[in-house]
Amino acid sequence: MTFISINYALFLLALCGVYWLIPWRTWRLFILLIASLIFYATLQPQYIPLLLLCIVFNYGLAHAIGEPLENHVANVTWNRRRFLLLIFGIIVNVALLLGFKYIPFILNTLGFSLNLPHLFDQAEWFKAYIISPLGLSFFCFELIAYLVDVYRGAPIAHSFLEFTTYKFLFPKLISGPITRYHHLNHQFKSLKFPVTEQIVDGLWLIARGAVKKGLFADHIGILVDLSFSNLQRAGSGDLWLATFAYGLQLYLDFSGYVDMARGTALLLGLSLPQNFDAPYFSTSIADFWRRWHITLGDWLRNYLYFPLGGSRVGLIRTCLNLLIVMIIAGIWHGAAWGFIVWGAIHGIALVVHRLTETLSKKCSIQWLWETLPGIIFSWLITQTMVFSAWIFFRLPNLKDSIWVVQHLWGKIADVQFAHKVYIEALGLERINIIFLLASLFVVMGIATGLHRGLNLQIKWPIKLLFVPLCFFLVFLLAPKGGLPYIYFEF
Repeated sequence: MTFISINYALFLLALCGVYWLIPWRTWRLFILLIASLIFYATLQPQYIPLLLLCIVFNYGLAHAIGEPLENHVANVTWNRRRFLLLIFGIIVNVALLLGFKYIPFILNTLGFSLNLPHLFDQAEWFKAYIISPLGLSFFCFELIAYLVDVYRGAPIAHSFLEFTTYKFLFPKLISGPITRYHHLNHQFKSLKFPVTEQIVDGLWLIARGAVKKGLFADHIGILVDLSFSNLQRAGSGDLWLATFAYGLQLYLDFSGYVDMARGTALLLGLSLPQNFDAPYFSTSIADFWRRWHITLGDWLRNYLYFPLGGSRVGLIRTCLNLLIVMIIAGIWHGAAWGFIVWGAIHGIALVVHRLTETLSKKCSIQWLWETLPGIIFSWLITQTMVFSAWIFFRLPNLKDSIWVVQHLWGKIADVQFAHKVYIEALGLERINIIFLLASLFVVMGIATGLHRGLNLQIKWPIKLLFVPLCFFLVFLLAPKGGLPYIYFEF
């Protein structure tokens, strides 16, 4: 079951009816938990016992970690024990992630480095028979965040039902946003039927997300798939177009999913954190990471960057910390060298930004970046880096991604490429596709300017009028069958 389907609409309608008819909070949480288990069972029922076991383990471990603080025990022995329990919990959760997602990559790397061919066969066996649970990366990151929060003094979960419902909450379970336990637990304790404006906002977010995903991302994805599956026949212009298109597809696909997740949560009386804030209009790589995949960036800062020392350890160590954090972010996204290179590129960009910022302050020329030419230049260089790095994200096999980078200039397309890809498959000339994608980007820019610059908001009655129109357009114009959500892979 996916968000854009008749089955999901019926599922959500039935759930909301039963959920709000029950007046008791505990029963509502129980119904929400059962609904979440049903939702996940439509995708991968075999992994429900494993995820439940992980929840039980971390629930009990957090009680052991949090117990000294609650009993006001503060001595070296207890603190050392708590720290060791925290490290143990982190290792177990990371090991679970490594075991399902990274064993083939590790075996292939060792086989190549140590010249052990039999490791390649073992890696292929893992790929063929061991499928990673959907949402495992988000699942494990939330558990690590909870253990660290408890270690730092946050209250432990006293209700296993509340904790399990938080972990299995179906709107965020597969692809986030990454949500802290205490953010949702407070809402669980004060569930109220949403007012009219909240209901409309929820429906609007679902409709808007469906348009992003079904109407735009999936159509753009067809172009991207055709282009990157015919690399040898594509010209340099086609590769640039596919790269730009993929950047748009990824944003619209993922932000569309998050919109639908947040809209669903609103209908259930819950609020999930925002995950995107017009990242393609940021003017620095640091600002980009404050506006792209916001909850992941928040996790990386709070549970990795700050423990490493953050920016309090001198300029050189700060730059090293930035590089380490972004390489780990790349590894989190997938078990392939392309993701590591993608993370390293972003890490290097953050280092260059930090050094440039420091030098500008010393020379008292930071005002240059606030002028119109400075803003335009910084936006261009930031987004050129961001979109170029997507090549390694889309083609994590370095052989393919490096080939694309090497042929971004001067390569002439096969004579049949344009006809096969643009005319036959998409029914448009390349110039028309460029115009449509550029127009979409401009519209996104105008919408961002109106929202951020003028703080213009659409009133809820207007949203309500657009909701059925959005659903109708998606039903009428979305590609048949649709494309899988990109972040389901992560």
